[in-house]
Amino acid sequence: MRKSGRPDLRRGHRRYRCPPYGRFLVAALLLTAAPAAAQQATDRYAPEASGGGSAKALVTARHWMVAAADPQAAAAGAAILKAGGNAVDAAVAVQLVLGLVEPQSSGLGGGAFLLSWDAARHRLTTYDGRETAPLAATPALFLDADGKPLRFMQAVVGGRSVGTPGVPRLLAMVHAAHGRLPWARLFRPAIRLAERGFRVSARLSAELAEERETLRRDPAARAYFFDAGGAPLKTGSLKRNPAYAAVLRRLAAQGPEGFYRGRIARDIVRKVRSAPGNPGVLAIADFATYSARERPPVCVAYRVFKVCGMGPPSSAGLTVGEILGTLEPYDLAALGPASPAAWRLIADASRLAFADRERYIADSDFVPVPAAGLLDARYLRARAALLTGDRALPSVAPGTPRWSHARREGDGRAIELPSTTHFSIVDRDGDVVAMTSSIESAFGARLMVDGFMLNNELTDFSFATHDAAGRPIANAVAPGKR
Repeated sequence: MRKSGRPDLRRGHRRYRCPPYGRFLVAALLLTAAPAAAQQATDRYAPEASGGGSAKALVTARHWMVAAADPQAAAAGAAILKAGGNAVDAAVAVQLVLGLVEPQSSGLGGGAFLLSWDAARHRLTTYDGRETAPLAATPALFLDADGKPLRFMQAVVGGRSVGTPGVPRLLAMVHAAHGRLPWARLFRPAIRLAERGFRVSARLSAELAEERETLRRDPAARAYFFDAGGAPLKTGSLKRNPAYAAVLRRLAAQGPEGFYRGRIARDIVRKVRSAPGNPGVLAIADFATYSARERPPVCVAYRVFKVCGMGPPSSAGLTVGEILGTLEPYDLAALGPASPAAWRLIADASRLAFADRERYIADSDFVPVPAAGLLDARYLRARAALLTGDRALPSVAPGTPRWSHARREGDGRAIELPSTTHFSIVDRDGDVVAMTSSIESAFGARLMVDGFMLNNELTDFSFATHDAAGRPIANAVAPGKR
């Protein structure tokens, strides 16, 4: 997934030490979707903080820490923690600011997965705010008139690729379960930045230049991101977004109903269904029926650690667990981090896990997923045996994990492109939140509504519904599917 610049870290004063089970959570978060490298906190905006630069020193903290892709978002989380909020409160503030300052990666028009660790209860809870396919979606959604899969960008740009957004419902659900400060209080940093102006990062400016052609097709995106001569927003310039501020004020006052019922939902549906050349089928009913969900975490033992992550419809927990289980028989520590042999093992274990991912992992509300079989010790030993020798595997193929029933499936044909953002927060009580949030590819469907971008998450489905042998593909599109 796209690493949206170096994360900014905001820190307190008492050295933070992971609680006993906090260690496995932090390990899972880093393995699943951590930003590429750490950056020391600053109390002012630094344009270079959003990408590039040399490696930074290790950052430690005493009371709390916020790691996010943009310093303005990290500062918002820090402000909430300083005001007495907890990790969940800070997560709401961070996501709302990220949707403003890095609209290419996430926002209210997208979806997310969130992991919450309660240190006092030693309990990990995982939440699914992934987008859903419209109720009017058919198996032919991403097929052309001849029944052939569309080209990726042909499917992405426009309304066809837009799923029902999940971020507002997810934030409200998690805050209701774990939040400490009042809901409306968490909106202040993002509203202030949207009304007074935020500083444009080097990353955002560069992404705008790269996506100039597709973004300029949408009048709202063109007017917001480019000047009259077609030049993108400049690094370090001050940009206001009053439309986004108005949406945030509505959400702060009305909760998620202010997004899923009423004007905002109607604006999104109108935009999707009227997109020139590539309209979608999203409807008001999709907003009325959408819900975020608590899901059981996926955990795997790895040496002295218990590593947990998000379960289906996310592939993270199962895929990371499979990679670790396949690597466990090999002494990577003895080989060392500079060893080509160690990296060959990691790469091939990842290739094997991703082969299984493409065939078996999808929305478990719609298709059976052999979760236990993929993490079974005997199965992982058999996969590990494939790594013996000193050469990379010439090819990889899905394995045959233990099933609770008989089902033959084909390999998915979803396109993988970099995208997404991630942030992690630890509060002074030792509670931890990690949230992976996305609108899929950069700037999503390239449609802007009320100051935020809409997702193209439906292109994460396999474009084909069956493989060449006629076997059904687990991750094929279906109404209401994630």
